Amino acid sequence: MKKIEAIIKPFKLDEVKEALAKEGIQGMTISEVKGFGRQKGHTELYRGAEYVVDFLPKIKIELLLQNEQATKAAEVITLVARTGRIGDGKIFVLPVEDVIRIRTGEHGEQAI
Repeated sequence: MKKIEAIIKPFKLDEVKEALAKEGIQGMTISEVKGFGRQKGHTELYRGAEYVVDFLPKIKIELLLQNEQATKAAEVITLVARTGRIGDGKIFVLPVEDVIRIRTGEHGEQAI
């Protein structure tokens, strides 16, 4: 099993969600997060005063998938979330040792 954590631009969330659903991938956790990478934030004007926005709003998608699905999910997210501009985000693929469904006590892939 693999856990995919994808950090994407907020306006790409619906497209990514729909593309994953078309591939039969369901069940995800979404978090609103803030951060920066190479883009290092930007400067904005508010009521005539300039200020620096260090942390930009992003969306974090978390998926728990079987190994075969994880590769496909990462490809789909990469394709759909890409704008070609700085700040498109990152995808992390992590191994998962075990999963336990709290309600039934099932372990492993049956618990996904």
